[in-house]
Amino acid sequence: MAGPGDAESGLTPRDLNDYDRSRYDRQMMVDGWGEEGQQRLAASTVFIAGVGGLGSPVSIYLAAAGVGRLVLCDIDVIDLSNLNRQVLYADADVGQPKASVAAAALRRLNEQIEIVEHVERMTADNIDDLAGSSDLIVDCLDNFPTRYVLNELCLRQGMPLVHAGVWGLQAQVAFLQPPQTACLQCLFPEAPPPSKFPVVGAAPGVAGCLQAMEALKYLAGVGTNLTDRLLMIDGLDGGTRSVRLRRDPSCPACSGTPI
Repeated sequence: MAGPGDAESGLTPRDLNDYDRSRYDRQMMVDGWGEEGQQRLAASTVFIAGVGGLGSPVSIYLAAAGVGRLVLCDIDVIDLSNLNRQVLYADADVGQPKASVAAAALRRLNEQIEIVEHVERMTADNIDDLAGSSDLIVDCLDNFPTRYVLNELCLRQGMPLVHAGVWGLQAQVAFLQPPQTACLQCLFPEAPPPSKFPVVGAAPGVAGCLQAMEALKYLAGVGTNLTDRLLMIDGLDGGTRSVRLRRDPSCPACSGTPI
């Protein structure tokens, strides 16, 4: 698997122009970022699995930061009940495909990057075609069977997965890069039963912004990612804690993969 910003991911690295230097000036001031980090972003492809409550802020901030190609995938259409948290959409969008509406909004946000949308379900049969050429995958899903499909792809390709989940006013975020770290199924060996869960829009907003930050750090080559840690945020009391993650030697997904 190509590293972030490698030409093998489908985008050719290019020199920055005056527009880039002006638009991305403030983030290039971050220690270690500079023009090289911005070039890495511009040459990167990120697959965003789901453009709902998490995928909205993730895609907005990755687009605003100048990631060269964003690939959006979501089978769902916009429902009125989505609008308390899925900030890419408005009342007039109800009934339309999320991926298509999101792609149009992101193209308006940054005309210089490429947005690819897929209105289809992610399965073991098509995930390589959808996401296999990406530098990184962001898990913005709300169901575990599809998350396991993403996890298996990441295991095969050594590709990072930025995971997040929300419940009510609580959120969790982790940066997983098996086999160097635990995989998603080490954390969640079995899928919990599907259910309708509470969520206040600010919770996926916070978690999605943290996912975007983790992705940008990795792609630009700055800072330290949340590897081997699960960051947990409790909006009810304003507390945070970090839980150490370890590979499960009996994990059904990665136990046969050497470290």
